[in-house]
Amino acid sequence: MTPTPPPTGDSPERYDALAALREKNYRRFALGWLLFTIGTRMQAVAVTWELYERTGDELALGLVGLAQALPVIFLALLGGHTADVRDRKKIVFFSQLVFFAASLALAAISYFHAAPWTVYFCLLVLGCAKSFNSPARGALMPQLVPPAVFHNLVTWNSSFFQVAAIGGPLLAGLLLPFFLEAWPICLMAAAGALVCASMMLGINPRPAARAVEPRSIKTLFAGLAFLRQEQTVLAAISLDLFAVLLGGATALLPVFAKDILHVGPTALGLLTAAPFVGALLISLVLAHRPPFKRAGLALAISVAGFGLGTIAFGLSTNFLLSLVLLAVLGGFDAVSVVIRHVLVQARTPEALRGRVAAVNSVFIESSNELGAFESGLVAVLFSPVISVVSGGIGTLLVVGWIWTRFPQLRSLGHLGLHEEEVPSGGGHAAAQSEQITTIDIEGIDKSSSQSTGY
Repeated sequence: MTPTPPPTGDSPERYDALAALREKNYRRFALGWLLFTIGTRMQAVAVTWELYERTGDELALGLVGLAQALPVIFLALLGGHTADVRDRKKIVFFSQLVFFAASLALAAISYFHAAPWTVYFCLLVLGCAKSFNSPARGALMPQLVPPAVFHNLVTWNSSFFQVAAIGGPLLAGLLLPFFLEAWPICLMAAAGALVCASMMLGINPRPAARAVEPRSIKTLFAGLAFLRQEQTVLAAISLDLFAVLLGGATALLPVFAKDILHVGPTALGLLTAAPFVGALLISLVLAHRPPFKRAGLALAISVAGFGLGTIAFGLSTNFLLSLVLLAVLGGFDAVSVVIRHVLVQARTPEALRGRVAAVNSVFIESSNELGAFESGLVAVLFSPVISVVSGGIGTLLVVGWIWTRFPQLRSLGHLGLHEEEVPSGGGHAAAQSEQITTIDIEGIDKSSSQSTGY
């Protein structure tokens, strides 16, 4: 097979927009992840709608986020260390089987109308699986394509995620009035998780450096130690952390749909999908253009736009206007996701990628769930509108603070991976080999600057 020519960041006419899709490893990975994400997004809409129908309590929706966030907070660092010392492909495979089992359990809970606490227990299990799956999956992706193609992979991966995030809620919105209960949709989510696990078996990743330090407090927290010195990555992650934590409008969509916009479950599916429609459109644009030349400025503008869109949505009482506003804030979010993901991988040594991805999970993925809990709590204490609008205002304040606090972000320019970051070798035999690298935790700053080329 002829190697994929590297895309060129300086000459748009020579940029290969399909570079990542020409790689067999990534095609298998993307297909499995797409089907899995469609299922989980369907399941999220169905479970939260059924839970709110049964309880009528905004805080019940907030507890959904809390149940998924707690395992990530407590287990993500362990999951990241595991991803750096064990086979990342196997970690993703077995965690997908846990997702499969938890979705089957949620289907049984819905079918037999079990107590709400059983739903939260299953969500805790899903959170535990995510704590290992997410760092391993994020650290595995650079092994699926040549380094020069990785930026293109991130943009396509973002696009596929948006497709799933659009299709999942829309399908749930169409199926809920027909089934009236969540259990058939949970069964579909279980099937998607199983397909994703099977797709992982056909992937042959490129060889990667592995850390060999024994598990200890120092090695578990090595990702945090790295971020303390890599201020640019810390600034980017912090921006997304507070934007999602404060601007979590989507957590209250069942409340807005039913009590403010006065629409049903089908319209809820449309509202849930709207941010991802905007994100998909922007992701497709990003996939067909070279990386940003001023990535720091683009990141700050995108997060500020997300905050403004959140405020406008919170004030809207018109269904169509709310749809448009959700799409707009989703488009801004897509820009920040692509920049942050490429930045994290480009600035992180290979043998630390799992642990840094774990910190990213604590900062970003758990902030989605904690943001949902915060939004539900503020909605109970004040109102859903105050919860959303205040979150958007808080996001704008955070952007201003991060921009002034981190000069490294203001000077951040072009992003990209470098050939020397990934061990040489290819083919099935190379994929089976192990390359072991010892990372000096005390000298992280020196090793990271040498391995990333910055």
